[in-house]
Amino acid sequence: MTPLARALVGLGVGKGDRVVLLSENRPAWLIADMAIMSIGAITVPAYVTSTQNDYLHILRDCGAKGAIVSDRTLSRKLLPAAHMAPEAKFVISMDPPEISQQLSVEVLHLDDAVLRGREGHHNIVEMARKWSPDDTACIIYTSGTGGVPKGVMLSHHNILSNCEGARDALKSLGIDNNVFLSFLPLSHSYEHMAGQFFPMSIGAEIYYAEGAETLATNMVEARPTMMTAVPRLYESLYQRITAGVRKSGGLKQKMFAKAVELGTRRYRDPGSLSVAERVQDWLLDRLVRDKVRRRFGGRLKALVSGGAPLNPDIGIFFTALGLRILQGYGQTETSPCVSVNRPDNNKLHTVGPPMKGVQVRIDDDGEILVKGDLVMQGYWGNEAATRDTIRDGWVHTGDIGLIDDDGHLQITDRKKDIIVNSGGDNVSPQRIEGILTLEPEIAQAMVYGDKHPHLVGLLVPNAEWLAKWSAETGKTGTLKELVQDQALAKTLAAVVERVNGGLSQIEKVRRFAVAAEPFTPDNGLLTPTLKIRRHKIKEIYGERLQALYR
Repeated sequence: MTPLARALVGLGVGKGDRVVLLSENRPAWLIADMAIMSIGAITVPAYVTSTQNDYLHILRDCGAKGAIVSDRTLSRKLLPAAHMAPEAKFVISMDPPEISQQLSVEVLHLDDAVLRGREGHHNIVEMARKWSPDDTACIIYTSGTGGVPKGVMLSHHNILSNCEGARDALKSLGIDNNVFLSFLPLSHSYEHMAGQFFPMSIGAEIYYAEGAETLATNMVEARPTMMTAVPRLYESLYQRITAGVRKSGGLKQKMFAKAVELGTRRYRDPGSLSVAERVQDWLLDRLVRDKVRRRFGGRLKALVSGGAPLNPDIGIFFTALGLRILQGYGQTETSPCVSVNRPDNNKLHTVGPPMKGVQVRIDDDGEILVKGDLVMQGYWGNEAATRDTIRDGWVHTGDIGLIDDDGHLQITDRKKDIIVNSGGDNVSPQRIEGILTLEPEIAQAMVYGDKHPHLVGLLVPNAEWLAKWSAETGKTGTLKELVQDQALAKTLAAVVERVNGGLSQIEKVRRFAVAAEPFTPDNGLLTPTLKIRRHKIKEIYGERLQALYR
């Protein structure tokens, strides 16, 4: 870290200067982040799934002096953006750079930058001691679910207060000898704190997942004790596990179903199991749950879910299989964690009580307000947005929720996402979408219906299910070619009707359309943290959704 920090000083980076950091999760990410902060500069993380225009916006908006990038693929998008950014002077590439044109920025290989740094004489340790906890540590851009990303300024004190809150919340699990597997993007405030600074603060080991496709293998290799992820990952794992069990059939399927049934009952009412059922549950723990736990490495103390509301049924499913899921809540503007369930009082339909030193209250319109040392310094260069979000020291989160008698916070929806139908009823689209995607046939869903008499939906079929259905029905073609297929619509209609059976009248999805492709970060319909971008989906599918009311 020290040679890179000295190299940055040699390139003219000083206190308060911004340096963009663009890389997938790897040890060099942490090293670069600490090198930037140690010299009083400000790290500006960027998502690897963003576009060249996104990078140009960030570089220009924060006035970055330079950037650190990992590989050639990302360099091909970042270098043209850096060339057009007026303040940018350099780009350091962790892998050998590929330059085919004259650029306005100096491009250095990381090895060459380190060699320069070794020739320097700045005492980085002494330099790091000069900075105040209230100095800005990083500017993390919001994921853009509602428009142009804004730069959230977080101080060292903000981050450290969150680490202290996490330590207090998870102390009953044991703070010593922990191993974390970093999977979520470190450019996201959730993983930045929970997957980097918190493990560092308790002296834990950090392993870095190679990617989504190798996550299962990496869990077995790293054998983590704690891991953070977003609900979409748990939903995907749920579908994968249940599909595998259905495929195996026979006794294995029956034993698995019984393990889930007894585990669910034990979670909801421990005293409901008879003596014979407790013996059966003990046997299934060794025959079924142990196998599931080994697939996650075999020594997990907890999986922490955040970034979006977790469907309680998903949480109960994993809990019933012997995997503890602790749901939490937060946002970039709160450094990010506001609340989290405790191991000894885990209520899966909630996001737990507030963390240490955090105040939470519910405004008159149901909006969640947050106060404490975790509150951001503000939005970079956007005082109007800062004043709108922080009022009298309280962050207006834009989320709607309630606090139960036990002090647990429950999120019901996003303030801007709530659907108000033409009858004046308020409907939570996230709840219905979560229920729809529990079905094996449906991978993704968006519910629509503001100012309309009833709800309609946009569905993305599960790819594995669709392939099997196509083979059985003799259909050919891609999802895009099947969106108007009547047989597919009839099959999915039966699925929607099955879901509607468990919903209230105002929650029922009356009609639906099939999306031409999955929602992904690459097509702009998902944020990098896998939340749907409703405004983007409406731009593309708005006419088709409106046509469902004709």
